[in-house]
Amino acid sequence: MTSEAHDFSMFALFMQADWVVKSVMLGLLLASVWCWAIIANRVSAYARARRDMAAFDRAFAQNASLSDLRQAYGGRTASGLAAVFLAAMDEWDKSHAADAANAAGLQSRLEIALDLAVTEQSAELEKRLGFLATIGSAGPFVGLFGTVWGIMNAFTAIASAENTSLAVVAPGIAEALLATALGLLAAIPAVIAYNKLSADAGKLVARLEAFADRMAAMLSRQLDSARAG
Repeated sequence: MTSEAHDFSMFALFMQADWVVKSVMLGLLLASVWCWAIIANRVSAYARARRDMAAFDRAFAQNASLSDLRQAYGGRTASGLAAVFLAAMDEWDKSHAADAANAAGLQSRLEIALDLAVTEQSAELEKRLGFLATIGSAGPFVGLFGTVWGIMNAFTAIASAENTSLAVVAPGIAEALLATALGLLAAIPAVIAYNKLSADAGKLVARLEAFADRMAAMLSRQLDSARAG
């Protein structure tokens, strides 16, 4: 038995594995790296979204005129509450420009425009979370497949060598179990991050929906006031 066969470092175990187990290990490592990239991206995106929403809330509370607020946000790339606000104001202006500002029609179009804006912003917030869920659920099973394949190869090698000593069995078993460890390494952070990020996204989406309802009610009151006048 060579000294290399007794090297139980992770790199040595990877190099000694056959191509199927190596493919499983590489895939799980890449999935783990991509999961951490998504986690970092979403954490940054949600922090930015919370800051933008807080800034828009302050601007919305301080500006008495919706047209002034629209001018302030109209020249920039809008997201979050600002995007929902601009979608409502665009539909409001188009309806008045087309001389079609009747109560029922405008109210219906405003609700559609607001729903579409909320849906678009929600999709942006929840982007890539599905990959975390997939890795969290499939990662352990992919690793288990690599383990089963590796153990099958180990027992085949044992049968060929006609030697069942621990020195013969241990390297093959260790290579196989490394695949399971990598599967868990990818899956555990993915599951934890998915649960946390999904909850954060849900809170942000709830703010969008609440603001959309607020905008619909505000514009409806303005329409009623204009008709009464």
